[in-house]
Formats: sequence, C-alpha cells, structure tokens
Amino acid sequence: SYSVHDPVPPQDADRIEQRVEERLTVHARALTGLFLLALFYTLHLGRVIFLPMAIALLLAVLFAPLLRRLKQWHIPEPLGAALLLGLFVTGLVFGVLRLAEPATEWSAKLPVALHTVEYNIQAFKKSMQDVTKATELLSKAAALDEAKRVQQVEVKGDAWPIKVFSLTGDLMIGLATTVMLLYFLLSSGDLFLQKLVKVLPRLRDKKRAVEIVRNIEEQLFQYLFTVTGINLALGAAVGIAMHLLDMPNPILWGTMAALLTFIPYIGHVFGIVVVMLVAALTFGDLGQMLLIGGVYWALAIVEGSFASPMILGRRLESNPVVLILAVMVWGWIWGVGGALLAVPLLVAFKIMCDHLEPLQPIGEFLGK
Repeated sequence: SYSVHDPVPPQDADRIEQRVEERLTVHARALTGLFLLALFYTLHLGRVIFLPMAIALLLAVLFAPLLRRLKQWHIPEPLGAALLLGLFVTGLVFGVLRLAEPATEWSAKLPVALHTVEYNIQAFKKSMQDVTKATELLSKAAALDEAKRVQQVEVKGDAWPIKVFSLTGDLMIGLATTVMLLYFLLSSGDLFLQKLVKVLPRLRDKKRAVEIVRNIEEQLFQYLFTVTGINLALGAAVGIAMHLLDMPNPILWGTMAALLTFIPYIGHVFGIVVVMLVAALTFGDLGQMLLIGGVYWALAIVEGSFASPMILGRRLESNPVVLILAVMVWGWIWGVGGALLAVPLLVAFKIMCDHLEPLQPIGEFLGK
C-alpha cells in the first residue's frame, strides 16, 4: 500500500491512465448514441419542418447549374429562381391533376382486388389438389387456411397504400413550404458559401472550403440528375409495357414506378404487388396477373442490375445493407417522403464524408 505522499509506480500510473481513457471512451460513445437518438427523434417530431427543408436543399442542388446558366444570360438570380420554380410548380400541378383522379379511383378498388386475387388463388389451389389427389387431408388444410385468410384479408380505410395516393392538407402545406424555401435558397445564390469563406481565418482554409463545397455540389448534382433520368426511363418503360399489356391508366403505373425506384428493393416489390392487384381486378385471370408482374419485375432487374451500376459507376454505389437500413430509418422519421429521400440523403452524406478527411472511414463503410 502507498500513502498519499508516496510516488505512484510507473506501471500503476499507466494502468490508472488506461482505465481513465477507457471510461472516457465509454462515456463518449454513450453520449454519441444518446445524441443520435435525440437527433432522430427531433427530426421525427419536426418532420413538418425538416422534410420540406431536405427536399428544398436537394432540389436547390439540382436547379443550381440551370440558375448559373440563366445568370450567364444576364438574368438576375431572383428572377431566374422565379422562372425555374414557375416551370417546376406548373409541371407538378399538371401531373398531380392528371393522376389524382385515377389514383384515387384505383385506391378505392384495392379491397375488391384483394378479394379477386384470393379467389384466383383458391381456384388454382383447388386444381392442384385435384391433380395430386390429396382428398381429405388437403381439404381440411385448405379449410383451415381459408379461415385464416378470411381474417387476414381485411383492408382498413386508412391503409397506407391508400394514403400514398391521397392529397391531404399537410401535403399541400409541405409543398408550399418547400417551394418557398427553394426560392430563397436559389435566389440567395452563393451567399452561404461567401459567409463560410468570410469566417474562415486562413487563405488555405478558404480555398479548401470552396473546393470541397463545389466538389460535393457537382457530384451530388451528377448523382441526382443521373438517378432521376434512370428512374424516368424505367417509368416510361413500365408505362409502355403496361399499355402493350392492355392495362388501364398506364401513365399512372409508369409514374408510380419512377417514384418508387427512389426506394431501393422495397419500392420495386411494392410496385409489382400493386400492378398485380390491378391486373387481377381488371382481367380476373391468374396467368395475366403473373405476366404483368413478371414484366415489371424483369424491367426492375434490368434497371437495378445493369443500367444503374453501368451509368452511376461503383464510386457512387452504396452498401445494400446500409441502403435498406437508411430506408427503414428515414421511413420511420418522415414516412413515405423519408423513404423516397433516404437514398439521395445517404449519397449526399457519403459524398461529404469522402471529401472530409476525418469522415473518410465512414464514407468507406457506406460504399459498396
């Protein structure tokens, strides 16, 4: 034992220092976890504010090169921002008015489609039972299965697929907020970058900040523009395929496919299920239903396995596990809007990590 005034042996001092560092590390990680939980919960509670902000920021990145081109043509930034937003809002309103009525009509028919699919499956199952000559045991199993299915086929009026196609007051308020924020972001030009450069003390830091911001903006624009083009191409292909297969409202299903492609994997599954339900309601034939779902699935495979990797390249591809987790997390935080924005937000964060040296290990983990 040692008294207070006795010197501490070097090995004991190292051991004490190691224990202190371990405790500080545990406390720092715990505080980081609590901070992330508080951040996510704050974003969830304030989704009415934060979701329009995120959409406005991403759209501002998309429109920034067009605004610079208008500025080169001696059009002031406020006027250029008003022109771009006018075209954007006009196209958006036209699309919503064009698709709102058939979307609402088909969403109301979904319960009937579910019953039709169940009837077709029952007929197919009965024929298979006759072929295999499994009489009593299979009949009892079918009866039990039927009882379970009757309980499961209840479609409530507030089911979430119906909410996807419903226009609500919150959506209109969010749209107005997004447009207003987007206008001020575009009309302000490089104001925030100029403020950042002004507060940095050294010239080297100023140049580095401008370089990082421009690189992030350029790569994010390339990603958003490319992904939007790929999704529109897939939506057009799905719409044409649905038209050739005599599906009603092919433009609606093409638009749905283009939007759902922003949600990796899950979006394609949801789109296939929806078109199969519509096919069951329209044709009442199991073979036609499977054909339409198979065509949609084949186009989704071409997009996900060939088109996107070839055009985007491996540099901007993300880890599939991280993608699914991002969709789940942002879907919980902001609902359908968060699920649609999950991949662009993840890619934006990855690009930022790749350009900031302390965050490069995180960027490597998020990559494929």
